[in-house]
Amino acid sequence: MQSQSDSQQTIYKLINIVGKAHVLTDDHDTRLYRQGRRYGSGQVLAVVAPGSLIEQWHVLQTAVDADCVVIMQAANTGLTGGSTPFGDDYDRPVVLISTRRLAGIQVINDGQQVICLPGATLDRLEKELSPFDREPHSVIGSSCIGASVLGGVCNNSGGALVRRGPAYTELALYARVNEFGQLELVNHLGVDLGTTAEEILSKLENQQYQINDIQHDSSCCASDQRYAHDVKQVDENTPARFNADPSRLFEASGSAGKVCVFAVRLDTFEKIPSQVFYVGTNSQDDLTEIRRFLLKDLPRLPIAGEYIHRVAYDIGAEYGKDTFMFIEKFGTAKVPAAFAMKDKVDGYLEKFGMKGLSDKVLQLITKFMPNHLPKRMNEFRDLYEHHLVIRIENQDVDQVEQFLKHYFAAQSSGHYFLCTEDEGRKAFLHRFAVAGAAIRYRDTHRSEVEDIVALDIALRRNDREWLETLPKDIDDLMIHKLYYGHFLCHVFHQDYIVKKGVDPLAIEHQMWHLLDERGAEYPAEHNVGHLYVAKPALKNHYQKLDPTNSFNVGIGHTSKLKNWKSS
Repeated sequence: MQSQSDSQQTIYKLINIVGKAHVLTDDHDTRLYRQGRRYGSGQVLAVVAPGSLIEQWHVLQTAVDADCVVIMQAANTGLTGGSTPFGDDYDRPVVLISTRRLAGIQVINDGQQVICLPGATLDRLEKELSPFDREPHSVIGSSCIGASVLGGVCNNSGGALVRRGPAYTELALYARVNEFGQLELVNHLGVDLGTTAEEILSKLENQQYQINDIQHDSSCCASDQRYAHDVKQVDENTPARFNADPSRLFEASGSAGKVCVFAVRLDTFEKIPSQVFYVGTNSQDDLTEIRRFLLKDLPRLPIAGEYIHRVAYDIGAEYGKDTFMFIEKFGTAKVPAAFAMKDKVDGYLEKFGMKGLSDKVLQLITKFMPNHLPKRMNEFRDLYEHHLVIRIENQDVDQVEQFLKHYFAAQSSGHYFLCTEDEGRKAFLHRFAVAGAAIRYRDTHRSEVEDIVALDIALRRNDREWLETLPKDIDDLMIHKLYYGHFLCHVFHQDYIVKKGVDPLAIEHQMWHLLDERGAEYPAEHNVGHLYVAKPALKNHYQKLDPTNSFNVGIGHTSKLKNWKSS
């Protein structure tokens, strides 16, 4: 480890690059960056927020020269602690580089593609593409909580939009530390920007390139070209997508912070007029048959299909209500600032032994607000255990309605309705408010709840028993089980609210064995972070990108030591 004087020298150099206001060292100031949204925390030497790509390059050079671990962080919306430090057992000081100030988006090729800088958010990208009548890779879920575009690519996130699959590109500009310990800039963006690092970064940030500088190499793609085919193979005995899939690991894609990404180039997608069906049933077999019809028999893939179990519906309706109503009132762009403000308040309250007070106050306020969910959705909640929200292209709506009408005429276990525009929007927003509801439940019931076990799993495409039945000895340790997810690709999020006094880590390891027996892959889309064990393909990808183990060390339960030494 560095001596105190060496550490101070490193901090001075960082201040000289970005200014004192953008180098944070006090624990209270760095708290927002050091703690994961749901999991993980640790100490840092400094949090540095560069204001330009060249500043980021110089910060990176300083950290590497000082033999520091570098953690890259964009929006810090991950759920597995993958962009925060974890624990205090690093063999080198940790410098966390926050890219929030680098929010540039460059629309190229008449809106067919974009180049996104490190701090660009999905929400902002959606707005930038609106005049072109096009959309980014993901417009639901992550865009509601301020997630970054680069974070999605680096973690193979997304996949809720069935035709587009996980975030992926083979066109990126990134820096890595090579096997000789030297920092190098790799320009695989497909744009001619010069030769030196400073020239490349300056030209890119200031968009000082011409149309003929943009290369169009058909061998390099800027989105997943085969996912639409893969997800339709409903009789295959393997999952459609998961983080350790070697075929979807390429340089920045799936890198999980093992390189420093300066920009990615991505395809955009045409906006498609659509409508939403809401399905409720008490039989999981009904949803299996509907899924098979949608993926096998419909001429075009559905746009999205989201599952919510009744328990998740209820927890989301009560404990995700303020998130839902905040987005309704202020829009998704305001969500990151609201989270940051709440984090500051929570930091002060914890100093006085009042952890969780802000959550209790928010929960009390929302309790007295009117019901925010549509009447027909709540009626289906009372009638049915399983809920499926399906977004269908307009030209396929009649065919889907005819199928549902005839199917449920022969089955008394469920029913459906075609949503109004308002109902459809609120149905999807409720599904994604569910994702944070377990956290709020935990933080308002700390006397009863030990913690949350949150699993992110990809089931086999042919799995008809997609709803798990836990062994009684495990089930008895839970207060609630929340099941929800991207149903058409069989990716599920399973949040277990564990009783006080129970070891959540032991529960999680038991769960892993159960998932292995079912042929599931995990994690599916949130990446390993510090929660899951990196499988061989993923670990090999990390080691190839970062041979000296300088970036985001320890993720996937790998070594935290320099040069991947074993402890």
